Amino acid sequence: MIVFTYPGQGSQLPGMGAPWQEHPSWELVTEASEVADRDIGALLLTADADTLKLTRNSQLTTFVLSMVAFDAITRVGVEAAGHGGHSLGEYSALTAAGVLDFADAVRLVSERGDAMQAAADEHDGTMAAILGLDDGQVDIACARVAGDVWVANYNAPGQVVIAGAPDAVAEAGDVAKELGAKRSLRLPVGGAFHTPFMSPARDRLRKAIDQTDFRNADTFVVSNVDATMHNEAKEFNSLLNAQLCSPVRWRQSLHTLEEQGATTFIEIGPGSVLTGLVKRTLKTATRITVNTPEDVDAMLETIGSSTSSAPAPAVEGEHLFATERLVVSPAAGVFTPDGSIANGTMISRGAVIGAVGDVEVRSAFAGEVQGFLALPGERVTARQPIAWLRST
Repeated sequence: MIVFTYPGQGSQLPGMGAPWQEHPSWELVTEASEVADRDIGALLLTADADTLKLTRNSQLTTFVLSMVAFDAITRVGVEAAGHGGHSLGEYSALTAAGVLDFADAVRLVSERGDAMQAAADEHDGTMAAILGLDDGQVDIACARVAGDVWVANYNAPGQVVIAGAPDAVAEAGDVAKELGAKRSLRLPVGGAFHTPFMSPARDRLRKAIDQTDFRNADTFVVSNVDATMHNEAKEFNSLLNAQLCSPVRWRQSLHTLEEQGATTFIEIGPGSVLTGLVKRTLKTATRITVNTPEDVDAMLETIGSSTSSAPAPAVEGEHLFATERLVVSPAAGVFTPDGSIANGTMISRGAVIGAVGDVEVRSAFAGEVQGFLALPGERVTARQPIAWLRST
């Protein structure tokens, strides 16, 4: 059973968009830039580390790049039985599951980043990772401090993040070490996220959430707030409203997914933080990270090798052969194939196999054409499969 997971703020890196710039899925960056009225492409390609660390930049770029990678995965036909995202990544999960329209999600993430930036500027706060101590003991460490400090993330066994006023966080870290923690590591963030310090951001974001349409999920989404599965549209408004001031129950979410039969966890987006947390929490799970187009190919090979000997696939998509590729429409319109391309034709990456209206249809992969999935003159939608090929 395959599950897609999506990273949160802190996974961003300078130049992280460069590997995707020539990929067909990059079109989502242009779309998001128009919706947000910001040059997200420039942030993904040329922004330095300090610029990307700003909450309003890190959240928007991480979300958009996660959606670019997700779009690339859908183009090769791999599907998930469920989705989960860490903090900001929950918005990616909801978009991938069909709960949020992409443009609505861009607007929400943009507002979330601005609201959290403003709240952090208003109320001085920080976060620290407590390593080598169980959840209950970290709760006790926070309770023994008179100042404002709370658990913000239950990430993995022996890895809990606390947040609050800087002095209180430092004191709680000292108490945690007295209780047996191996280390208290201050995190390079400018706010106490997922604590009551984010109340102003929650109140501001609530207005945007209340104006957003939510749909039933195509597949389930595990929520940060309660670590349980949800798929009904009416549930997501309240869950997102609660998320900013509630701890991220990621370890519990991973166990929920494991209980449902998840065996393969694919982290989609920048970084590999969630892959590491799966490794710490679920020792036998298959872990895959997709940061680049090349990672998509590696993912297919891993899935192909891990399912080739299985008696039957657990979910649709797991049976996908590692050598199969789909070419999808870059736009909506009438499809006209290239008459020189027939079944068995070998094409290179970037080869034009036809057009949708005036827009060329280019293959993101090299290989042997196995057949067209759209007929000449057929009206197709954006991202509709046009042809399939087998890589060599």
